[in-house]
Amino acid sequence: MGLADASGPRDTQALLSATQAMDLRRRDYHMERPLLNQEHLEELGRWGSAPRTHQWRTWLQCSRARAYALLLQHLPVLVWLPRYPVRDWLLGDLLSGLSVAIMQLPQDLLSRLHCYHSTLGLAYALLAGLPPVFGLYSSFYPVFIYFLFGTSRHISVGTFAVMSVMVGSVTESLAPQALNDSMINETARDAARVQVASTLSVLVGLFQVGLGLIHFGFVVTYLSEPLVRGYTTAAAVQVFVSQLKYVFGLHLSSHSGPLSLIYTVLEVCWKLPQSKVGTVVTAAVAGVVLVVVKLLNDKLQQQLPMPIPGELLTLIGATGISYGMGLKHRFEVDVVGNIPAGLVPPVAPNTQLFSKLVGSAFTIAVVGFAIAISLGKIFALRHGYRVDSNQELVALGLSNLIGGIFQCFPVSCSMSRSLVQESTGGNSQVAGAISSLFILLIIVKLGELFHDLPKAVLAAIIIVNLKGMLRQLSDMRSLWKANRADLLIWLVTFTATILLNLDLGLVVAVIFSLLLVVVRTQMPHYSVLGQVPDTDIYRDVAEYSEAKEVRGVKVFRSSATVYFANAEFYSDALKQRCGVDVDFLISQKKKLLKKQEQLKLKQLQKEEKLRKQAGPLLSACLAPQQVSSGDKMEDATANGQEDSKAPDGSTLKALGLPQPDFHSLILDLGALSFVDTVCLKSLKNIFHDFREIEVEVYMAACHSPVVSQLEAGHFFDASITKKHLFASVHDAVTFALQHPRPVPDSPVSVTRL
Repeated sequence: MGLADASGPRDTQALLSATQAMDLRRRDYHMERPLLNQEHLEELGRWGSAPRTHQWRTWLQCSRARAYALLLQHLPVLVWLPRYPVRDWLLGDLLSGLSVAIMQLPQDLLSRLHCYHSTLGLAYALLAGLPPVFGLYSSFYPVFIYFLFGTSRHISVGTFAVMSVMVGSVTESLAPQALNDSMINETARDAARVQVASTLSVLVGLFQVGLGLIHFGFVVTYLSEPLVRGYTTAAAVQVFVSQLKYVFGLHLSSHSGPLSLIYTVLEVCWKLPQSKVGTVVTAAVAGVVLVVVKLLNDKLQQQLPMPIPGELLTLIGATGISYGMGLKHRFEVDVVGNIPAGLVPPVAPNTQLFSKLVGSAFTIAVVGFAIAISLGKIFALRHGYRVDSNQELVALGLSNLIGGIFQCFPVSCSMSRSLVQESTGGNSQVAGAISSLFILLIIVKLGELFHDLPKAVLAAIIIVNLKGMLRQLSDMRSLWKANRADLLIWLVTFTATILLNLDLGLVVAVIFSLLLVVVRTQMPHYSVLGQVPDTDIYRDVAEYSEAKEVRGVKVFRSSATVYFANAEFYSDALKQRCGVDVDFLISQKKKLLKKQEQLKLKQLQKEEKLRKQAGPLLSACLAPQQVSSGDKMEDATANGQEDSKAPDGSTLKALGLPQPDFHSLILDLGALSFVDTVCLKSLKNIFHDFREIEVEVYMAACHSPVVSQLEAGHFFDASITKKHLFASVHDAVTFALQHPRPVPDSPVSVTRL
């Protein structure tokens, strides 16, 4: 009994649900309302233009709440730091910051300062043409500034190889290798280069702060996800190639500019027989250890309270093994070497160099922002938060501006360090602050502890952590299935960045992406619509087999807005889809009408000649006969045109031309988001051309902003009024069926569905 009682209510509820579902499927929805054109809709809804909001007025408002909001907006650390989950995030940020800081060392320093002239090594400072210690300065001041002002939780700001090469090209052009033809004054040359680089950093910072304050971050909207992923994948390939010489222990010449990556790969292949076995083995062992640790972290993710810090353990272990076994002397393995200690006081930039640096500074500012925001967007999507592009510009700008005053060169986001910061458990910019403080400690005191750290180990860490970015190569397969246009953007971005480097590659990618948008709007989907039975819904007759065209009415729609780039294509597609050669009919009609005019003119000339020859009396006798013969001709014409509504002989049927099988054309303009002058002229031409072939034109489903733009462009006049514009396609179809020919000032009718 209990089971039966328990199951009874459930069965009853299921039966009621099934009955309600059947009733819902059977239910017919009826609607009765006035048939609305735009004029009646404005009267019924009391339409008025929306009040304009002046943004500049809000900018000029001053209050305590607004000042506090601006403070939080431009100093994000005040928002997230008080809510920082210390228990959950601090340990991961601490290990991540230490790993990034230790990894940063060899990217800024060379084993020996005198090696500055023989090889570039891993030192980003040397890539920039500067003494190596300035790379450490660039890893301290900017990182701490970004901690205060940045909005991305995972990117690592500091030296970056591509940025360093761009800075190096500027420093070498303004402070060349030799101050004269006979000798090289290293001290004077280095001082000149430091001044150029720091001044360049200040100028880059000014550009970035200014662009951020005027909200130039909107340019990020043009960096679509396929573009960003293709761009970062190409950057990952560039970083990977840059590490090969350290994995194989090769000394390569410096390449910059277009095709530099290709030249580097060719040189690596050419010098591969010169590889140092000890260096290759060191890199391979470190790489295997890192891969094994990452696999263990993935497998034991649920059991481990926190990931095993593989990078940090590898660095400590590699340093100990290198010191104990003497890898540098026994196997010629390059190590970090001595690290100079101490900080430098702030120095004002040389404003006289601004005019020479302004072009390069703007390029570096834009490229640095593009690199940072691209990686920031990827990490934000991966971890479920947002980055503020305008605030990112301000944060990077302040990092470069203040860093330049303290003798730093321009910085951006490092891909390899960002990946290490994320993969080692970093959750916020606390990791960046810890890394900057650790760099400060190294600069002041602890640098000598990393004297024997092998560079090949750091190269292995970078390559292993590029795995996530290089996996984006699989985007080609997924985009091939999902969207070929996005695949094209990805391929062009990747190829251009590989061949032309990050600066020119980004320009090519954005330009191509915008051109592709224009091309796609030039080739939208055009369709003729039919009515779905017993509904007011109209769909493409080519896609919906049950959708049938309304007899005597042609409904046409474009999937994109109509503007100067596609207005001509819109008109051509309309005439083609309607199945009527409009231009041919108009030209034939004009020819026949012109021929009629010529015949009438000849007849009048002949009559005038007869009048002059016969005199007044004969002319008076012939006049009634001519009138009678003219009446007979008109009667004959009327007999041949029983159905003609224009007995003047100017209709298509009277002229013997084929008539369209529809009397009304309805343009579904629901896809229009704006109209320009070319669109207005194109629409007016459509009205004129179709009226010439006795087809009345109506418009439907225009949005209010578009209607306002039509009014502003003086589109409506005596021949085209708001009565030709309807609230929906069904309203226009119903009106066209009730009025096969245009009837002005027709009464409002009622539509029933």
